[in-house]
Amino acid sequence: MDWDYLRYIRALAIGGTLAKAGELLGVHQTTVLRRLDQMEESLGVQFFERNQNGLQLTPVGEMAFREAERLATDMENLERKLVGQDGAPVGKVRLAAEDAMLNGLLSPILAELVREYPHIELEVLTDNDVANLSHREADLTLRPENKPQATLEGERIAAIESAVYGSAQYCRRNRKPDVANRPQDYTWIVPDETFSHLATGRWYRKHLKNASSFIRCNSLQSMYALARDGAGLAVLPCYLGEAERSLRRLSDPLEGENVDLWLHVNQDTQQMARVRIVMEFLVGRLQSLESDIEISNGG
Repeated sequence: MDWDYLRYIRALAIGGTLAKAGELLGVHQTTVLRRLDQMEESLGVQFFERNQNGLQLTPVGEMAFREAERLATDMENLERKLVGQDGAPVGKVRLAAEDAMLNGLLSPILAELVREYPHIELEVLTDNDVANLSHREADLTLRPENKPQATLEGERIAAIESAVYGSAQYCRRNRKPDVANRPQDYTWIVPDETFSHLATGRWYRKHLKNASSFIRCNSLQSMYALARDGAGLAVLPCYLGEAERSLRRLSDPLEGENVDLWLHVNQDTQQMARVRIVMEFLVGRLQSLESDIEISNGG
C-alpha cells in the first residue's frame, strides 16, 4: 500500500468533500478525485460512500482513517524529537467552540495562552450549531451538554446558568417588563430548532406559548446582539448577560434549565504534550470563572 494513500484518506475524512480535501492537501480537487479512484481500484476496497452531501467513511475507511491519524501524530512527535524540541509545547492545537462562548469566555484566556506558549499554533474552529461541535479535526471541544457520551474524555467546567435579559432602552420603552406575569406582552428573541434543546427549550414552551412576537435566530451570538441593541427580550447564558452593561437581568437564573459545560479531548491526540498542556491551561482558567458562569439566585 502506498503510504501517501493515508494522507489523502485523512484529508478527505476531515474535509468531507473533494474541494476541502484539496485545500488541505494543496492540490486541485480533480487530483484528489483521481487519487481516490486510483487507491480504491488498486486495493479493491471502498473507503468512502459518495453522495450529494459529500463523502462518508465506510467501515474500511474508518479503520484507514484511524491509522492515518495515528501515523500523523507519530510523525509530529518524531519531528519534534529530531529538531530537539520534544520537551517544549510546539505545534498546532485545534479548539472547537461556539461563537458566543469564544466571545464571552474564551478570548482573554486564549490571548493569555498564546503569550505563555508562543510556539503553540492555535487553530480555533467555531460553529453556531452546538450539535456539530464534535469536529473530527478538533483536538479540544468546549461544549455545553448535560449527558456527554460515555466514550468521550474530558473535564466538567461548571453549570451554565441562564436568565431573561433585556436592554436598558427596551426596559425603558416597556416600563420594566414583567416577564414573570405577562411574558406574552413582549417581543422575544428565541433560538430556532437547530439549538433550542440547549437554550432552555422547556422554559420557552411553558412560558411563551401565548406570546405572538418573536425573532428566531440560529446563533446564540445573534440573540445576544439583538437583545443588547433593544430588539426584544432573550434568555441568555449569565456569563454573557452579566458582562454586558447595557443588559438588565429581568429574572433569577431559570430553575432546572442549566446545562453543564465540558471540555472534551480527542482520544487520538490526547497523549500529545501540547494538547495536554493546552487542556490543563483551559480547564484551570475556565474553572476559575465558575462564579461568572454559575450565578446564584438573587445575585
